[in-house]
Amino acid sequence: MSIVTPGVGLIFWTAVAFLIVFLILGLKVFPQISAALRDREDSIDKALKDAEEARTSVTDLKSTIEDMKKEARAEREEILNDAKANANKIVQEAKEQAQTEAKLILDNANASIVAERQAAMNEVKAQLAEMSISIAEKILNEKLSTDAAQEKLVAELVEEVSAVR
Repeated sequence: MSIVTPGVGLIFWTAVAFLIVFLILGLKVFPQISAALRDREDSIDKALKDAEEARTSVTDLKSTIEDMKKEARAEREEILNDAKANANKIVQEAKEQAQTEAKLILDNANASIVAERQAAMNEVKAQLAEMSISIAEKILNEKLSTDAAQEKLVAELVEEVSAVR
């Protein structure tokens, strides 16, 4: 059984060797492994912290972008409303100007019609006066063709003038 059961000396020297190796590892390797683990833990914590900051930045950026979109929409609406108001104002001014010009044209046309009517009336009156004079002249020539008729007319006119005074 000596093969299966180790001797006390072997166990002692194995334990001494194990302790020496464990002591060397404890003094040299374990601190380095521990430092590497701490560094790894710190880098993971830093990466998590950076990721959280990035998430916060993205959230803030999204919020800022949404605010800018809302502002742009409001500004667009304001510009559209201003443009519509200006267009309506221009249309209204054009209508008013067209109405003013139409009224001016109508007034000028009416004045022209009145002036032409007055000129036509004056011309008709002048023609009537000429015709009346011509007719009266012809009638007088026929009635006053004799000296007796002329003397009678002069006497009647003298009596009328005397009666009027």
